[in-house]
Amino acid sequence: MLTDQRAINALNLEQLQAVYSISRVVLQTADTRTALQEIIRLSRPVFIFDNIVIYHLRETNHLEPTYARSVGRGRSAEADMAWGETVAQEVVQTERTIIRSEEIKGETSNHLRGRLRQRYYLGLPLKIGDDLLGALVFIRFGGPPYLPEQINLAGFITEHVAQLLAFQQLHERIARLETEQRLTRLQEDFVAAVSHDLRSPLGFIKGYATSLLREDANWDAETRREFLTIIDEESDRLTALIDNLLDSSRLQAGTLKMNFQPIRLDALLTDAVRRAQSREYNLNLYLDFKTSPNRISGDPLRLTQVFDNLLANAHKYAPGADVHITLDWDSDTAHIRFRDTGPGIPQEHLEDIFNRFYRLPRQNQTSQNGTGLGLYICREIVRNHHGQIYAESGTGQGTTIHILLPKKHPASETQEGQP
Repeated sequence: MLTDQRAINALNLEQLQAVYSISRVVLQTADTRTALQEIIRLSRPVFIFDNIVIYHLRETNHLEPTYARSVGRGRSAEADMAWGETVAQEVVQTERTIIRSEEIKGETSNHLRGRLRQRYYLGLPLKIGDDLLGALVFIRFGGPPYLPEQINLAGFITEHVAQLLAFQQLHERIARLETEQRLTRLQEDFVAAVSHDLRSPLGFIKGYATSLLREDANWDAETRREFLTIIDEESDRLTALIDNLLDSSRLQAGTLKMNFQPIRLDALLTDAVRRAQSREYNLNLYLDFKTSPNRISGDPLRLTQVFDNLLANAHKYAPGADVHITLDWDSDTAHIRFRDTGPGIPQEHLEDIFNRFYRLPRQNQTSQNGTGLGLYICREIVRNHHGQIYAESGTGQGTTIHILLPKKHPASETQEGQP
């Protein structure tokens, strides 16, 4: 840190004003690159240089240039200019200010103008306390050499750049910690949710299977059938949960295969409603569209999975609600809407509900909560169809899920069955 009063007193009024302005930039500018550009702009009128380069000292003691600007002579010949790496290495090794000059001679100098051949380097250590962050190198072409008062001013500039880089490192560390904490919470929530969802069907299966195996009980045929039906249904529920976990992993990795073919969306939607009714979902379902000869290029199995997930979500989170399913067409796109009259979703959660493992906060102790995979799977399947899915909702206003699907898959050259 430059705390020597004699160094401060050596600055003239113009230089003091520049240093003050630079300090304000460091404190007030959040973006590091923007701040560096402003520091250069403020420095140039009081300290002439043609190039400036920042070298970062990495954890492996590797010196890496992370910022370089050409602002003076030679901007049109940047490829021919040295950036002071040797000087930066010496600065880091000695942790001292280094001044060097060189003159380019021989064949390599033939295409350089006279002033570009003479180079003056000023390298200063970037330090915060005893911590060495790297080196800052100023380069002049054609002189003049650096005077003591200019080196003094360069020291103040370097000190502020070091503070800026330290702030950047602190922000990056905080961001990493926040990301790690979010990831930890996400993993903990996921394990808790999956454990709960696995235990529930396993508990039913274990309980009713154990009851059937009891030697001291004599169950009649109707009761045995009831128990076996429950075991069958809970086994299906367990299988669906495992399938969702596997599908979400494959979708995230991009390894879930899609079998595109011409399909009729009205038929898929009608079948999805029939399945929901056979499962006795607590919903009032309405198909608000007419049959159409229009077709899209899609994977019928995966789109069926999307529609089934949306109806299962409505059954879970909006029991007893009316659900209106509409299908509209334009020249290139099919527009599907699932509109329910349930409790709705707060606006602040609409952007997150399609994220992997995201679950709405419980509104009460009896509200249901899943693993946060259903809508994520829907989004990824729709994206794989080059479509869009989004939600419109508000507390107490019901929820509408919109799905936009192109008629023709972009990878297809031809499409059979188009109208």
